[in-house]
Order: sequence, then structure tokens, then C-alpha cells
Amino acid sequence: MSHDHDDRPRLTDAQAAAVLTPPPGRNGGDLVVESLQGLGATTVFGLPGQHALGVFDAVRRSSLRYVGLRVENNAGFAADAYGRITGEVAPLLLSTGPGALTSLAALQEAAAASAPVLAIASQVPAAGLGGGRHGYLHELRDQQAAVRDIVKSVHTVRTASQIPSAIAAAWESALSAPPGPVWVEIPQDVLLAETVLPVVSAMDANPRELYPRPELTIAAAHLLSNAERPVIIAGGGVVRSDASGKLRALAEKLDAPVVTTFGGKGAFPWEHPLSLRSWLEDRHTTDFLEDADVLLVVGSGLGELSSNYHTFRPRGRVIQIEADAGKLESNHPALGIHSDAREALADLLDAVERREDPDAADRVRTVLEKVRGRIDAQDLVLEQQVLAAVREALPAAAPSFWDMTILAYWAWSAFDARRPNTMHSAQGAGGLGYAFPAAVGAAVADPTKPVLAVSGDGGAMYSIAELATARQYDLPLTWLIVDDGGYGILREYMTDAFGETTGTELSRPDFVALAESFGVPAVRTTPESLAADLGTALAAPGPSVVVLPALLRMFEPTHL
Repeated sequence: MSHDHDDRPRLTDAQAAAVLTPPPGRNGGDLVVESLQGLGATTVFGLPGQHALGVFDAVRRSSLRYVGLRVENNAGFAADAYGRITGEVAPLLLSTGPGALTSLAALQEAAAASAPVLAIASQVPAAGLGGGRHGYLHELRDQQAAVRDIVKSVHTVRTASQIPSAIAAAWESALSAPPGPVWVEIPQDVLLAETVLPVVSAMDANPRELYPRPELTIAAAHLLSNAERPVIIAGGGVVRSDASGKLRALAEKLDAPVVTTFGGKGAFPWEHPLSLRSWLEDRHTTDFLEDADVLLVVGSGLGELSSNYHTFRPRGRVIQIEADAGKLESNHPALGIHSDAREALADLLDAVERREDPDAADRVRTVLEKVRGRIDAQDLVLEQQVLAAVREALPAAAPSFWDMTILAYWAWSAFDARRPNTMHSAQGAGGLGYAFPAAVGAAVADPTKPVLAVSGDGGAMYSIAELATARQYDLPLTWLIVDDGGYGILREYMTDAFGETTGTELSRPDFVALAESFGVPAVRTTPESLAADLGTALAAPGPSVVVLPALLRMFEPTHL
């Protein structure tokens, strides 16, 4: 068999000479940096460590922007947010052993939220790979084993020539639907060893598109076109695939009410007549969804939070569009369509017949009125006042990042995100400390908009060191810390379950004085002055902190 090579690009004499005589003094770290640049990376996050110094020195000699955080887990959260905001791969540079392990909680969140993080960790010298107990600093018997259950793919490098291909394969894996974190590890001596390999040129690592199978689109379109009470659940996959416009067009063509999951906040306009908003932890919403004769679930696995803690029992036909094949029918029997949300919605939009339901908006309004009545009966004025103040102060296009704190739990259900891809939280994995380092990553991704982070005092202490990062890079972000003297949501859970608490009450610093010691302006506010104080902070350049001493309560659950 002969191959026609005439279409291949040809090097000029000067390019050929450059390939044959690469610049001296390059090492494996340079190959890492050149590979990242060849794939289009402009920014890397991380924290140096002894085994990884070859990469960090190469970054210094490159045009890559390095953003260094104070804790590896926080660096991972920053990379996660950068990936969510830009849709691009976010490189995360880590050292061996403790440095690598400290990043795991952040990688779990990236996996749960489908954020494309490319973690590049160093390893002990190549002779120490394979589980031998050589006694190297930071040595683990099998570093890969610690991450294999978390990330999408693992790529181990043993020689310099393997570096570009490993990074390109990992890059493609990170972006392939569903996107997520990936892991590359490179031994210390490979990073430091001089190389005579040519400089890495531009590389192609584009993921393949994930299209729906046409027979499934036809079947789904038939069900939806002939439904009497169709309803749509829009999850995070709609936001990630930039499909909110297609979602709205389909909902309007079908006159189908739409509820967004907590990960899908902003996927559908909050004030739209067909919007059920995000009240998934409410029995009135659950009843309405169960009554649908055809339920279209887009970009959601209908997990614990999206199913009102698995109390949701659909009675009609379920159509589930999901890029993660493992989530298809994982909780409910369905017509499962393995596809990117945008591609599937585009095909459905063409295939469904227009249907009109003059009562749809009234039925939505009735559900929202029942929800409002349930909340109003619980004397939760302060909580709603605080959430409304945050919404008033935050510009519509400004991104917000929410920790696992009571105000965030309210926001999942009751906060109008206004725009897709602007509201993010750690509700995927549910770990503490996400909000502020994630806001750092978002501010790096787009410094033209102010960024808001929301934490409780307990979660704030996880990432307080990153005030130094925000100051060092002069990032436009504001941190709202709701100080209630403990782990507030756990306080409620334990009190409800056991009648008393253990380990929830916390001694904490003077957050205003502490922020000011980092050179970050701070103010103590009240619920009445919160909107004004937050607005002032968000409008000011650089980082700022707003502390709200307040004891907030959760609304009563309906799943118990």
C-alpha cells in the first residue's frame, strides 16, 4: 500500500535547521512547557516542590503565566474554576507525594463538576517507579493508585520522548465529553535531564464530538411531540456545552416547563413563564415532576440533590441526555441518549413538532406559589433578605463561587444566576474550602469582571492563606464571609438528628483584622447594609473582604 505524502506541511530551510539544531540547555521540563504551549495553554496553576523544580524552572523561561497558590488543594480549586469559566484545559503543576495527595479533594470536585483540569505531578526518579521501597523523599508505593478512582485517565512518563504524547493524550481526555480532570506524572530525573529533542511545535489534541444516534432522536421527538404534560430538567451539562439557547428554544416550542438543577443554574431564564426555577428540594416541585407524562432530563444524572434525596419517583416516560455514559439510567429507567447536550438539543429542536399548552404557565405559577407559601410559613425573613442583598450587589455578568455553607444551600434553590456559567459551587463533591480559591481561578481567567466568593467562617479557614495570593496578583475578587461561629449546616443536621452537637462550634479570628494584615481591605457589615457594602467592595479594584456576622437557618426539608 502506498501513501500520498504530498499534502503534508513542508518545513522551510530555516525551520528544518531549527529542528535539527535545537537550542542548548533544554530539559524534560522544557518539553512539558513546550507541549502545553503547543496545545494552546497560556496559564498554569500550582505550587513548587523539590521533584517538580525542572518544570517550574522551565515555566520561568517561557511565556506561560504562572499563578501560584499557597496550598495544592486550593491550586486545584483555582484550576477547576479556570476550566469552568473558559471551557479550556487548566494545567495544574504538582510535586510528588504530599503535594500530589493534597490536591485530591479538588480533583474530586473537578471530576464531579466535569471541569477540565490537567494535573501534571512529578515522581520519584525513574529507578524508583514500580513499587520498590528505595526510600526516596515523598515516595509512595503507587502514586497513581491514589488518583486512579478520581481522574478520567492516568498517563505515566518514563522517558523524555514520551512527554509530548502523554500530555497531548491527557489534554484530549480532559476535554472529551464529559470533560474532567486527568493525571500525568513524570519522574524527577526525566524532568531535569538535558534533551536534544526538537522544540515541540503546535499539537492537535481536539476531542471528538459526541453526537446523538438518530434513531434515539426520532424516538425522543415522537414522545415529546405527543406528550400531554412534558417537563424538562436541565443540568450542568447544558451549561458546560453552552446549550442554554437551544434549551430555551426547545422549551418554548414544546410549551414545556423547565427546572434547573443546582449544577445547571442559569441554564434557563429565572423569570421565564415556563421556569420552575431550581426548587428541587421541595415536595411541590417533586410532585410536579412526577406528574409529567414525558420528562426530558438534559445533562444530569438525577443524583441525590437533583432527585430531592432520591425521593423522586417519575411515573411517566423519562428521556435522559447525558455525555457521561455511566450516568445513563443510573437512577431511573429511561430512553438514554449518550450525547453532548448541545448536539442532542439541536437535533431535537429540528425533530419535534410544535405543541401548544395554554395552561403550562399557569401550572408553573401554581407550583411556585405553593413553594413560596411553604417558605413564608417558616419565618425565614433574614435568610431571604441576605440572599436578596447579594443578588442586588452582584453585577449580572459577574461570576460567583459558593462554599458548602447555609447561604449557598439557599442559593442553590433560590438565587437567580441570571446568566449561564456564572454561578458555581462545590456541590459536586461537597468539600469545604472551594469558594475563595475558585474565585482566584475565575479572576485569573477574566480579570475584566469582579468575582464574588461566599463562605462560612468554617469553610473560610480552609483557604484563608489564599488572601496572600489574591493580594500578590491584585485580583478583582470580593470574599463574603458569613460568620456564625461554627459549621452552621452541620450544627443544624446534628441538632435535628441527635438533639445536640459535637465539634461544630469554632473559635475563629477577627476576619476583618486578619484580612487587613494581608493588605486586603475589609469591612464588617450587617444584613441591612450588606447590599451597599458588597456593592462598594465589588466595584473597587483588587481583592476585598466583607464579613457578615449572622446566624442563618435552613428551610425545612421535604424528603424526610
